[in-house]
Amino acid sequence: MRYQIKNGTVSLKGETILDHIDFEIRGNEKIALVGKNGAGKTTLLRLIAGELPLDRDDKRFDAGIFLARNTTIGMLRQNVAQEEKERTVEELLLALCPSDDLYSRERYDFEQEYDRIFTAFGFTRADKNKKLGEFSGGEQTKIAMIRLLLSRPDILLLDEPTNHLDVETVEWLEDYIRNYEKAAVIVSHDRYFLDAVAGTVYELEKGGLTRYAGNYSAYRKQREKNRQIQMKKYLAQQEEIKRLTELIGRFKHKPKKAAMARSKKKVLERMERVERPSGENVHIFTEAITPRIPGSKWVLDAEKLRIGYHRQAGNVPEITLRVRRGQKIGIIGANGTGKTTFLKTILGQIPPLSGKVQLGNNIEAGYFDQHSGQLHSEKRVLEHFHDCQPSLTLKEAKTLLDHYLFRGEDTGKKVNELSGGEKSRLVLAEILESRPNLLVLDEPTNHMDIPAKETLESAFRSYTGTILFISHDRYFIKEVADALLIFSEDGVTWYPFGYEHYVEHLRKKKEYGWAGAEAVAVENTRLIEGLKEVPEKTRMQSARFSTEQSYADWQLTLAGEQLKKTQSAIEQFLDKTAESLPFDEKLPGCRESISGAPEQTTDMETLPDCGTAIEMPIQHTNAMNILIARTQAHCRWQEEYETLQQRYTEACLLWYEKWQEYEEAFAGYAED
Repeated sequence: MRYQIKNGTVSLKGETILDHIDFEIRGNEKIALVGKNGAGKTTLLRLIAGELPLDRDDKRFDAGIFLARNTTIGMLRQNVAQEEKERTVEELLLALCPSDDLYSRERYDFEQEYDRIFTAFGFTRADKNKKLGEFSGGEQTKIAMIRLLLSRPDILLLDEPTNHLDVETVEWLEDYIRNYEKAAVIVSHDRYFLDAVAGTVYELEKGGLTRYAGNYSAYRKQREKNRQIQMKKYLAQQEEIKRLTELIGRFKHKPKKAAMARSKKKVLERMERVERPSGENVHIFTEAITPRIPGSKWVLDAEKLRIGYHRQAGNVPEITLRVRRGQKIGIIGANGTGKTTFLKTILGQIPPLSGKVQLGNNIEAGYFDQHSGQLHSEKRVLEHFHDCQPSLTLKEAKTLLDHYLFRGEDTGKKVNELSGGEKSRLVLAEILESRPNLLVLDEPTNHMDIPAKETLESAFRSYTGTILFISHDRYFIKEVADALLIFSEDGVTWYPFGYEHYVEHLRKKKEYGWAGAEAVAVENTRLIEGLKEVPEKTRMQSARFSTEQSYADWQLTLAGEQLKKTQSAIEQFLDKTAESLPFDEKLPGCRESISGAPEQTTDMETLPDCGTAIEMPIQHTNAMNILIARTQAHCRWQEEYETLQQRYTEACLLWYEKWQEYEEAFAGYAED
């Protein structure tokens, strides 16, 4: 046991933050701390770091905190001391080196690790010589993280470590912490990060601490299961309390039953109450959110599309893409690669540089951009929402707002009083409830807390229309997207599977090279059924036909290959037997069309059947043996030929069946 808190309480400014908690760190486990904002997560980190003491408690007769001998603890500091800002980064980081000898192996190993971590956080080697004060606040936080990792404490305390980091650096940090040979305690709103690194989760709620085994996703499932079990126990106890109360009231004034009533009253008084579980902060949508009109089968058609604000050089990539109704496509990539420009181009807000882009017939788009959440209104939330949805009654509007976590007093707040995340949630509620058949979303979950994100994830999963969305929230992408459009400096790439599959593909490719990529390609064949819902790319950077069309074309090609094989087998058989049949005269007609049997020049009616017994005088035995051998050979030839002919007929029928499916799949393609 590296660290343990037993029955600990912490109060700040007269308010109890942590109430008789039990907490422990076992070995090198990686622990995630989760809970609402203000629940006390940072307070617990400060307690572990030794910055805060436990309250004195008459119920506790020991220190309350137990720390293994020689255990070091390091915590990420968000603030930098003023005197350190005048020192160079190299001076600050080399001060952590365990050896003063410039030529020692320890110093060499430290500098190698120092270079690796420093460049992994996006810095160049030249940045080592800059003073700390020359960096921005976000960069100073990165350097503080580097200092902490280089100090290699036995217990690593990280408070929002992914702030100010791009996706590539976050992925590097995930791998580093996952392989860190010591313990770590992490507070983060990045759920994908917690899923990747944590093996244990502690939840802080109402001052109490609950331990869960597994990562963040496992914690969510177990927490919901526990909540349902406790709710059943609570409801069952409430029924029992009601029964006993009615029984006591009925018999307490009857002389013969008064003793029994008093006994039941004591049972009721001594009953240990089951606490009602706290209400779930997340609303899970169980019913489909269906568009007002379905729209056309093909929602978007882009061909040789080039996007941008100005005429650029020829390196602007082309985008050829067809989006089918019902797809949910996540658009990912680094900032500045054209993701937002692409969305604005398909909506007609920006003209394309070249090529064409067209929305399908009867397509109604609901658009949320990064500024949609900047609402300014003196109206109350309920009034504002009802004005946007005038067909609803006030009661229906209030119920819908409750689904989007505007509950109780929240509906009476002025719109201007809402936070940025709450305003975005309100706008998204208005868009979803207007029921368009295409949602175009640019960073929809920015500034939102975890319950709000999980509520919207549930809403988007229940939505049956088409979604094109940009997001840097990897957990959100994983939960919503069934395909990806990847923007990079090299172009735009279509990936027909979800985010987890894409990450695994990149991992195998990085770890095993092209062999790993080929292994993933083989594995993808198992997902052919899933491909029926997503478009297949016909070029490296585009998707021209739907998957159903590509699948039909692929089947027709295979059927055609099988047909050619059987045709070739018949031709080879005829060529071979024409030279080897034991007849005095070779059989003519062996190269006739394979649509019919070859002509037979031997009068078969004069030959006995293959199974007929023949009795001849001895002097004719040799001649008859020759005749029998020729007859039997011809029977074998006939049987083998008929077998090949049957296979050829079956191949023709299969090809015709696949050709019909192909014609059906491409029927109306020109019209679509």
